[in-house]
Amino acid sequence: MRKVYVEVTARFDVEGRITPLCIHWEDERNYEIDRVLDVRRAASLKAGGQGIRYTVQIKRKTTYLFYESPKWFVEGKEG
Repeated sequence: MRKVYVEVTARFDVEGRITPLCIHWEDERNYEIDRVLDVRRAASLKAGGQGIRYTVQIKRKTTYLFYESPKWFVEGKEG
């Protein structure tokens, strides 16, 4: 696995909480995040690195999105 850095549209509230809304993939596809299921500090065991791990649901699929300030990444297959 490798880190795939992605562009993310997110909402920042007055308390400083970040809510990711949409992932903009490297090939210009956009994935709207349906739900944020969990937020915690964690490491990416597959791709390395650590930060704030968002467990998100996109079209009934659950995946991890990491905020490694100031960048966002997902775990992607080597290719």
